[in-house]
Amino acid sequence: MSDCAHERGHITDSMFYGDRYATPASREIFCDVCRHQRWLDIEAALATAQAELGMIPEAAAEGITASAHIELLDLDAVRDGINTSGHSLVGLLRVFQAACPDGTGEFVHLGATTQDIQDTGQALEIRDVLDEMDVLVRRAILRISTLAEDHAGTIALGRTHAQPALPIGFGLKPAGWLDELLRHTERLAELRPRVVVAQLAGGAGTMAGFGSQGLELLDRFSHRLGLGVPALGWHVARDRVAEFTATMAMLAGTAARIAEEVRVLSRPEFAEVSEAWYHGKVGSSTMPHKRNPERCEQVVVMARLAAAQAGLALTGMVGDHERDSRSLRIEWACVPDVSHYALSAMAIITEVLDGLTVHDDRCRQNVRRVADQVASERLMLALGRHLGKQTAHERVYELSQDAQDRDVSLRELLDADAELSALLDKEETELIFEPSGYLGASVELTHRTVRTARKWLAERPIPAGGP
Repeated sequence: MSDCAHERGHITDSMFYGDRYATPASREIFCDVCRHQRWLDIEAALATAQAELGMIPEAAAEGITASAHIELLDLDAVRDGINTSGHSLVGLLRVFQAACPDGTGEFVHLGATTQDIQDTGQALEIRDVLDEMDVLVRRAILRISTLAEDHAGTIALGRTHAQPALPIGFGLKPAGWLDELLRHTERLAELRPRVVVAQLAGGAGTMAGFGSQGLELLDRFSHRLGLGVPALGWHVARDRVAEFTATMAMLAGTAARIAEEVRVLSRPEFAEVSEAWYHGKVGSSTMPHKRNPERCEQVVVMARLAAAQAGLALTGMVGDHERDSRSLRIEWACVPDVSHYALSAMAIITEVLDGLTVHDDRCRQNVRRVADQVASERLMLALGRHLGKQTAHERVYELSQDAQDRDVSLRELLDADAELSALLDKEETELIFEPSGYLGASVELTHRTVRTARKWLAERPIPAGGP
């Protein structure tokens, strides 16, 4: 083994594979050192709010704030303090207190409990993740809107249970993705006021350590950090974190649904779409011809990993009495992980969509190959006007199943059936077996969804210089 420091044990931190499991933004949000800086910022905010209320001297708050910079602390001493004390915050507090000038460190963490600081820090992390996800989702919506609009009327094969169903406008597929993402934007907006809130309730949720000023302190503390104000402490009420984690997993799931559709439609048997490819990209170490949909597969992997984190977060909802650190310690793993995976999934699928090509000719060819099969509903409805729907279904069922068993044309068997063919004139029969005339409301539905998306985008422009 080399003399490496052995500090990259998680796949998201791998110098070789980490970029497939996390994003630069997610790694920055959940950086180990950055987390401790965030806790220092929270301690400084607490001290400042307490000084405003006369709970501690103003000079104490100034000294605490001036010292709340991670580069001023001995991080080795912090780590040793954590290991020695067996406590997740005391090591930092002791080193921080010693770094504060003129005894001002005596006022650090006054009246607060460890979980107040750590839950508030996690709320700030969640806020940053939501900000990042908002930008990625907006960019995905923008790209999908264009894709759906450009191919609203492109004839394609609709499939159910992996079998030919009916002709559709290809744009209806991305319109479905778009509609789902728009629902996620509602979830993201609605969960913020519930989830992105501070924690400052003291050892058992009573705020007793803050005397009579606990409620006013909570307001000032929360507003100073840009967080919502909870009605009361939520040390064991972990529904907020469970909601966030589940929503992230759902977003990754939507990205995976898109990715899986692209992956399947890019198979040579279909060849209806293709991912962008560049010279030098290798699909196999032994088969030089391979152009694998690796990015689509990675999105599905991210969704599966994200879904697993949602289950963990739900187990964290079960805690006893007024404090239970088991939930918090689960969240320290599942909140960063679901954020890495969901942000990665959305970033990758947006790249896939940016380079996606829809092969209109192949879409049409695939419909033509099964034109008789996908005409069965239209034929049934036409005959139903003469025979009744149920009887027409039975007759067309027998014809179409016989056609598939004998590998002959449904149209041929219809023409050979004197009773049924007599019910339809030649012009009507020609229309029935023309797939392009049976797209239903595909085009209108697609354009309606795109209009909704573009209206939403116009009201929330993508920030410049985002991810």
